[in-house]
Amino acid sequence: MLTVRSATDADADAIWGMLEPVLRAGETYALPRDWTRGEALAYWFMPGHEVFVAEADGGLCGTYFLQANQRGGGAHVANCGYVTAASAAGKGVATTMCEHSLRHAAARGFRAMQFNFVLSSNSRAVALWQRLGFAIVGTIPAAFHHPRLGLVDAHVMHRFLDTTGS
Repeated sequence: MLTVRSATDADADAIWGMLEPVLRAGETYALPRDWTRGEALAYWFMPGHEVFVAEADGGLCGTYFLQANQRGGGAHVANCGYVTAASAAGKGVATTMCEHSLRHAAARGFRAMQFNFVLSSNSRAVALWQRLGFAIVGTIPAAFHHPRLGLVDAHVMHRFLDTTGS
């Protein structure tokens, strides 16, 4: 059974174990590929990030953070970053984490969720977010230098949240 819970300090090693291969590959996040464990965890747990982990069979298989996308007048729109352990790819972890984040963001009073930089080359993520109700509202041409594919576009994806409590 897959559960999502708030992350604790005790989860740091497992979270780093999921973040490191994603950062090193440099194919999905516009983050430094050479970040150290400390730099990556400081980013993931930075003030303003509410961090969660997905757990199955006593081990962690995913993590995400939730934050306000902007400050001030844009603080009613949420933003998240998700990472699934390589060993859990294709097992519904990202779907479960996103569904959890949508409910949690609505409960916290956010009115919408926006992903600012979804790489067009990350077709699994684009398809998943679209299946979960996100629309591509803009595309930034050649916004990311992919280590294998060269310059690729990045999408801005958005959806409104169910704030009715249903």
